[in-house]
Amino acid sequence: MTETEITRAGFAAIIGAPNAGKSTLTNRLVGAKVAIVTHKVQTTRFPVRGVAQVGDAQIVLVDTPGIFVAKRRLDRAMVKAAWSGAADADAIVHLIDSSAWVADKAGNATGAQKMSIADDLRVIEQLKLTEKRAFLALNKIDLFPHDQVLPVMGELNDTGVYDEIFMISAENGDGVDRLSAALADRMPAGTALYPPDQTADLPMRLLAAEVTREKLLLRMHQELPYQLMVETESWEEKKDGSVRVQQVIIVGRDGHKAMVLGKNGASIKEIGRMARKELIEMLDRPVHLFLFVKVDEKWQERRDSYSGIGLEFDV
Repeated sequence: MTETEITRAGFAAIIGAPNAGKSTLTNRLVGAKVAIVTHKVQTTRFPVRGVAQVGDAQIVLVDTPGIFVAKRRLDRAMVKAAWSGAADADAIVHLIDSSAWVADKAGNATGAQKMSIADDLRVIEQLKLTEKRAFLALNKIDLFPHDQVLPVMGELNDTGVYDEIFMISAENGDGVDRLSAALADRMPAGTALYPPDQTADLPMRLLAAEVTREKLLLRMHQELPYQLMVETESWEEKKDGSVRVQQVIIVGRDGHKAMVLGKNGASIKEIGRMARKELIEMLDRPVHLFLFVKVDEKWQERRDSYSGIGLEFDV
């Protein structure tokens, strides 16, 4: 058997509250960037599949949107996508921001941390309801002394929905090898689902749009990030080996358009520069990126806004 021969292959869904670190963990397990990462909650809007190889096993990692109380149509579609990603998976990882639980035990949890814990408890109840078993990954253990998480481990273990518990830091990689080995052991016998050199099941046009959206989320503030989307309108291969990419940033209000553009266009120029730099690194060739902004107050209520990124509209 060669080093790249695959004898087991399957799917592992990573679920959890917004901002638990699911995309960071997915990228860490894959060994390449396949999902955008920001410090803002609800960054991931649709399931992103990353492909990892551990020994003779190929693990297709499904990075899902955060599970939270859904009110708007887009929120409901994102939560539905998260549970759909877990429904048929060969393994489920429930990723929890353990620093929130540790802070809560110490009586100094922030409002955001309390919301994260409430979301975790909803996931646990849903796992019980569907009789799903999961691996528990306690993330962000690099933020506090490890003995402080022991009471949290005991409480969560008593819920009865976890087969194993892993203490990890998706940010620096601590404990991730143990988790990846456990996931590999859960993969069923079978041939590779993707070529050995493929790291993601995501069309390049969509991944390019996600790169630009990441740069927008990192630069913009307050409510704007949740009121925008990015579409790749054209992708033109040039004779010199470069690619011309034209994207439109869709916002919900005129005021948001002004924020994206910035004074004298400074903001959108910087967003374009950062996105172009990353795309050049990903594609290993010159990229000519052109960004435009348009206002569409109803974009979250348009069916085609959802179908293009694999979300259900009628949720």
